[in-house]
Amino acid sequence: MQKFTLFLFSISLLLSSDCNQKKALAGGPAPLLAEAYSPVFPVLLGKEHNPVFRINVKAADTEEAQEVTRIKASLAGTTRLADVASVKVFYTSDSPDFSDDALFGEASATSEVLTISGSQPLKAGDNYFWLSLSVKEGADILHKVAAVATEVGAQTETLAVPEPEQPALKRLGHALRQHNDDGVDTYRIPGLATTNLGTLIAVYDIRYNSGVDLQANVDIGMSRSTDGGQTWEPMKVIMDMGEWGGLPQDQNGIGDPAVLVDRQTNTIWVAALWAHGHPDKRTWWASQPGMSPEETGQLMLSKSTDDGLTWSPPINITAQIKDPEWYLVLQGPGKGITMEDGTLVFAAQFKDKDQMPHSTIIYSQDRGETWKAGTGAKSNTTEAQVVELSGGTLMLNMRDNRGSGPDGRNGTGARSVATTADLGRTWTEHPTSREALPEPVCMASLIKHSRENDGQSILLFSNPDDQYVRENITIKASEDEGMAWPVKYHTLIDEGRGAGYSCLTSIDDNTIGILYEGSQAHLVFQKIPLEELMEGN
Repeated sequence: MQKFTLFLFSISLLLSSDCNQKKALAGGPAPLLAEAYSPVFPVLLGKEHNPVFRINVKAADTEEAQEVTRIKASLAGTTRLADVASVKVFYTSDSPDFSDDALFGEASATSEVLTISGSQPLKAGDNYFWLSLSVKEGADILHKVAAVATEVGAQTETLAVPEPEQPALKRLGHALRQHNDDGVDTYRIPGLATTNLGTLIAVYDIRYNSGVDLQANVDIGMSRSTDGGQTWEPMKVIMDMGEWGGLPQDQNGIGDPAVLVDRQTNTIWVAALWAHGHPDKRTWWASQPGMSPEETGQLMLSKSTDDGLTWSPPINITAQIKDPEWYLVLQGPGKGITMEDGTLVFAAQFKDKDQMPHSTIIYSQDRGETWKAGTGAKSNTTEAQVVELSGGTLMLNMRDNRGSGPDGRNGTGARSVATTADLGRTWTEHPTSREALPEPVCMASLIKHSRENDGQSILLFSNPDDQYVRENITIKASEDEGMAWPVKYHTLIDEGRGAGYSCLTSIDDNTIGILYEGSQAHLVFQKIPLEELMEGN
C-alpha cells in the first residue's frame, strides 16, 4: 500500500488470564488483536463509498476458525449527523487497500453510536475491514464528518479498537469529475478561478477514451458554480477542434487548460494546447519546429464575456508568441493572473531549438488583443504558475524535471523558483529555488491571497508534498512572499496517491478553494476556511 504516516497500536481484550490459559490448553481459538488506521481522505458528495477508517483484525492459525459478527462504530464529532446517508463496512481480506467488493454490513446514521452486524470468517493473519460513509447531496461542504470503529465482536470475545493517532474528522468535498461521468474515461488537468462576480470556473481535460496525454480525443470541459462551490452546474464543452483539416477527433485533441480572469473587465480567458495530426504519438515529442498546425502544437484561447455562460470559438495566438525554431509552446496549465497595472499573464513553457524545455510567461497589455512571450526562466523546467509580488515583480514557480533521480531515491526533487521585474525579459533565481518546496516532478499551484483581518497578502501553494511519488496533497502558506513556508502552515488534505495536479483560488476573503487530482476521484473540489490553513497545524 502507498506510504502513509500511520500509528498502529495492538490491543488484546481478554476475558481473563485464567480463561485464556484454559482456552489455550483446550486447543480453543487464540485471542485476537486489533489495529486501527484513520487516513486523511476527503469524504465526497457524489461518491457512493468514502473510506474513512480501517481495522485490522489479526487472527492466529488455529484449528477453530474465528468469525467477526459485529463492529461497533461511532460518528461522534460529525458536524451534522443528518449529512451522513449510510455507514458501511467492507471486508478486504489480507489487502490493506480499500475496495467495495465484499460488503460486511451497513447501517443508517440514525445515532452517533451504531452496531453493524455481519458474518465474516477470519483467515490466519491480517483481516482488514473498512468503514465507509456516503453523504447526502445537500450536505454543506464546509461541514466535517467523523467515523471510527470502537469494538469488534467475535464469537468468543470483544476487541476494543485502539484510537488512531491521525484525526477522525474528515473534510467534505465534491467528486466533481469521476471515471465514466458522462461516458468519459478520464478527467485531468484542473484549472480554477473566481470571477469578479464570485462565480467559480473550473476547467479540465475531457479525455474521452483513455488517460493518455495529447495526442488523443481530448476536449476542454468547464464546470461552473455560483454559490461558492456548494453546487455545480452540468459540465460544458468549451473548446473542441472537431475534425479540423479532414482528420478525426482523435487527431485534433485540445487540452492542458489554464484559466485567467481579467480583473478590469471580468472577461474570462482559457488557454489550451491544440494538437493536429501525429496519431498515437505524444504531442510533447511529436511537435516539431515551424508554425502551422501540421508542423507544431498550437496555443489557443477561448474567452467568455458573460461570467462563463457562453464561450468564443478558439482563437489561435501561436504566431504571436512562438519562435519558429521552437518545437512547442503551451500554457501553464492551471491559472493566470491580472497584474495591478492590468497586464494579463499566463505561466507558459516552450521547447527550444534543441528540444530543451523552459518555463516562461506569456502576457497581454491590451486586454487580450495581442500577446507576447518572455524568455526562458530556467532550462529543463516545464509546468509553472505565476504570482505578482510587491512592487510589481513576478514570481514563477516551476516544475523541475531534474526531480529526484532515475530510481526515485537519489537527489532532491523540489520546485524551481525565479523572479522577473521586466515581464520575463530577464530572470533572477529565487533564494528558495530547489530547496523550499519538495515535489515528485509534478504540476503545482501558487496564488496570492489578501487577508480580510489585516489586509496583508499571503502566498498559498499546493502540490503532492513528497520528493518521489504523487501523494500527500498539501496546502502551504507563506507570510513573507515565499521566503519561508513554515511547517505549522502545512495542511494535508489527501494523503492517498493520485495524478497530483491542483489549482487554488480565493473564493472570498475568508475561504480558499482547491480543485485537484486526488486519490478518491479524478477531480476533487474542496473549500477550506483560511483560518484553518493559518491556525498552526
